[in-house]
Amino acid sequence: MKVYILSRKASLYSTKRLYEAAKSKDWDVRILDYLKFSIEIIKGELTIHYNGEVLEAPDAIIPRIGASRTFYGTAMVRHLEMMNAFSVAGSLAISRSRDKLRSLQILSRQGVDMPKTVFASNKSNAKDIIKLIGGTPLVLKILEGTQGVGVVLVETQKAAKSVLDAFYGMDVNLLVQEFIEEAGGADIRAIIVDGEVVGAMKRQGSEGDFRSNLHQGGSATIHKLSRKEKSVAIAAAKAMGLGVCGVDMIESKRGPLVMEVNSSPGLEGIEKATGIDIAGKIMDYIAKNVTPEEPIKQRRGRKDKIGA
Repeated sequence: MKVYILSRKASLYSTKRLYEAAKSKDWDVRILDYLKFSIEIIKGELTIHYNGEVLEAPDAIIPRIGASRTFYGTAMVRHLEMMNAFSVAGSLAISRSRDKLRSLQILSRQGVDMPKTVFASNKSNAKDIIKLIGGTPLVLKILEGTQGVGVVLVETQKAAKSVLDAFYGMDVNLLVQEFIEEAGGADIRAIIVDGEVVGAMKRQGSEGDFRSNLHQGGSATIHKLSRKEKSVAIAAAKAMGLGVCGVDMIESKRGPLVMEVNSSPGLEGIEKATGIDIAGKIMDYIAKNVTPEEPIKQRRGRKDKIGA
């Protein structure tokens, strides 16, 4: 089995764990910086180069695409998919999940609950937006933000109007969401592999911070999902078309609400909180979907469809 891990840094915890898990199966595995790829496209033939080397099409790829490199990274994933490599996260699904607005639209259409969200142009009246969301407190999210950066809690209508006017003045795209006070600065991350929950943790924000991201100083503990939480997490992953993902939810009076579906979830927090070999579960998913003896050119019908 030939597997490529597409990652900018081999030293990252998640990349190292995935590499170790693949090597434990005696697979031929390489960590490749996808920004060093170049692709060649001619009639009837797709080729990919890496540092001057023509790469052989792998059996499977594990994309670890950074949010700031989504366009280039998904283009490389798509190219490898079109060379009939199996991807644990399809290029189209990655693109959908990275677009916060698009992902919420998809989740809504599929009946997955989430905090009430308003999106409007920067010419919209701030008072109208505040009224639509149901008043303050409210949460502002910059569409391009990641790991809790660009997320602001606004507690009064006067402050909300000022912040909205300021952001719109800088031509920034914003999502405005209702604030779920009962969540208490905590959220739940469930890791989904092949349509099943393989691990879950509760993340608690640092004192005085409503954001629960570990990158912002939060802590994590193992969490036993309720039946409802499990079904919501699985439904969210299915709606986004991701074979491997992290689903972030918060607890509310009306049940679990999905905040985000992450196509490249970090493994360090979840593995240390739960003691579960998540990387190994991902390798089992690959083994289930790929038969190395089958000629790559004959493979068809992957679960993660390629988006042109």
